[in-house]
Amino acid sequence: MLLCDIGNTSYHFNNSTQDFKHSVKDFNPASITEKVFFISVNVQSKQKLQILDNWIDLEQFIDRSKYYETMGIDRIVALASVTNAVVIDAGSAITVDVVKKGSFEGGFIYPGMRAMQECYKNISSALDYSFNFELDLGKMAKNSQDAISYGYLKPFVDEIKSKNLPIILTGGDASEFKKLFPDAILDQELIFNGMKKIITKAGLC
Repeated sequence: MLLCDIGNTSYHFNNSTQDFKHSVKDFNPASITEKVFFISVNVQSKQKLQILDNWIDLEQFIDRSKYYETMGIDRIVALASVTNAVVIDAGSAITVDVVKKGSFEGGFIYPGMRAMQECYKNISSALDYSFNFELDLGKMAKNSQDAISYGYLKPFVDEIKSKNLPIILTGGDASEFKKLFPDAILDQELIFNGMKKIITKAGLC
């Protein structure tokens, strides 16, 4: 079973034994002749795939009424395999979604690590620090690096922990945020697992 998660920069493929990517700019989807189940946040790529019968858009099998109108399909699919958890996708932006008893409760979007670092840097070169994920958030900071780290991380961590649910981490910066949530589950195939559940539920294979 070949799965594909299409973003703004890449086609991310998974077939249970391999995980690989191709650039949106250079890749020709017509070069693949086998059946591909996909989701896409990239409007232009999605339009190209409409003429290819072997590319199956899984969005048509999702009940969007359970979510809010502008919620990204990648976030929705990631939640398909979750019953009770706070799901944190730590990428260029950090999305946080809460699922209780299989029902989407809501979520929020937080600035990604690099975006926030640039924000501080743009305020002053004196604030050009990386975040300290080893920081003791139980104590107020006493140096500049820890001060910006505390301001960025403390409200985020407190909000997540207030939900009293298991935590699932995914995305490019998930390993950094795992330091803040040592008991969290790290699952870099969360979207693909959600896609498989949708495929099975829809009787597509």
